[in-house]
Order: sequence, then structure tokens, then C-alpha cells
Amino acid sequence: MPTLFRFLFLCATVAAMIYGSMWALVVFVEPTPRDVTVKIPAERLNPPAPSQ
Repeated sequence: MPTLFRFLFLCATVAAMIYGSMWALVVFVEPTPRDVTVKIPAERLNPPAPSQ
């Protein structure tokens, strides 16, 4: 049973480290807003009429 407790403690420690790093990113990192421009070809906006 001691190895099971050691394994669970290791898993809890890793989970706490991941949670702590996520919390630090949320608190200390400020995203910079920027404009995004995506060019769409005219063929996608106005597809040619299907020929019959």
C-alpha cells in the first residue's frame, strides 16, 4: 500500500504544479490586443453560377 500512496502523492503534486502554472499565467501575463486581417478570395464570396 505505501507505493499506492506514493503514486497518488506524485500525481497530486504534478496536478498542483500544473494548476499553479496555469494560475500564474492567468494572473501575470497580459495579452496584447491586435488587429487580425484575413484575405478571402473573391471566388469564395461570389462563387460562379453552375452551368447547366
